Amino acid sequence: MAQRVSGIPSSPSLEPAASSRTRAMVAVLAGATLWGLSGTAAQQLMQVHGVEPGWLVTTRMLASGAVLLIACRWLAPGTDPRSVWQDRHGRLQLVVFALGGLVGVQYSYMASIALGNAATATFLQYLGPAFVTVYEVVRLQRRPRPREFLALLLAVVGTLLLATGGSLQRLAVPAGAVAWGLFSALALAFYTLSGAGLMRRWNAVVVIGWGMLVGGVGFMPLAPVWEAAGAQWNGTSLLLLAFVVVGGTLLAFTLYLTSLRHLPASQTSLLACMEPLAAAASAALLLRVPFTAAMAAGGACILATVILLAGGRGATGG
Repeated sequence: MAQRVSGIPSSPSLEPAASSRTRAMVAVLAGATLWGLSGTAAQQLMQVHGVEPGWLVTTRMLASGAVLLIACRWLAPGTDPRSVWQDRHGRLQLVVFALGGLVGVQYSYMASIALGNAATATFLQYLGPAFVTVYEVVRLQRRPRPREFLALLLAVVGTLLLATGGSLQRLAVPAGAVAWGLFSALALAFYTLSGAGLMRRWNAVVVIGWGMLVGGVGFMPLAPVWEAAGAQWNGTSLLLLAFVVVGGTLLAFTLYLTSLRHLPASQTSLLACMEPLAAAASAALLLRVPFTAAMAAGGACILATVILLAGGRGATGG
């Protein structure tokens, strides 16, 4: 759920055996599926059990950050989690990444789910690479390449189909859900650009772990973890919360990082497109969320956007 690892090159190694590649492909598909399912679990928490998006963001970020830093010993052996704080420029980058990128992605994504559904929110968030491309085109003052132009065109068409369900006279999901979903894509683009330098210098587990923890602490004044008014806690809601934090963060992230050891980062980013597919399928099957053929076509356009842009960038994460 919006914790895709961006800008991390694959570890140099000899050509992996077929069995290692197969296991790596299964790992990244499983991780992406868990990301998608965690969005559906979050939808159930917010729409059925009365959990506020802000509270869920603060709780998830604090818990996930703490768990990732504790697990750093096993996920990134030999890495000192404190190293990023020993560099003044790195500290500033990390705070900007945490408060501007991670908090922005997390809250806007949850807000879009709360007003709409996990499938639409996840597909809209996948517009992030398109916004990165727009930024690069404007910053470098160049014309979009043919591949980029086609990808941006597909992004616009996909967004319209998802938002309207194929009818321009009405919205298939609330306007607020579309707005938050588009903001989530913008935040993901900022997350990608602001985090790339950090992840080239420090281990991704350390960067994401501290980013989540700092973001959770920074967001706490707006949504304190000790104020969960309206939430209905029982065995089901507690299990859903545990799945969002553990399954949708620690386990998914571990599987994704494991896959990077045996697959090019560009290939893992394409396989990670399973995330919105899992979100759409689980929301439709488990929560009975309507997902029309036109909306499915819109989702396919956005996935095609991701594939086109990933193919044009080579070994970069999604």
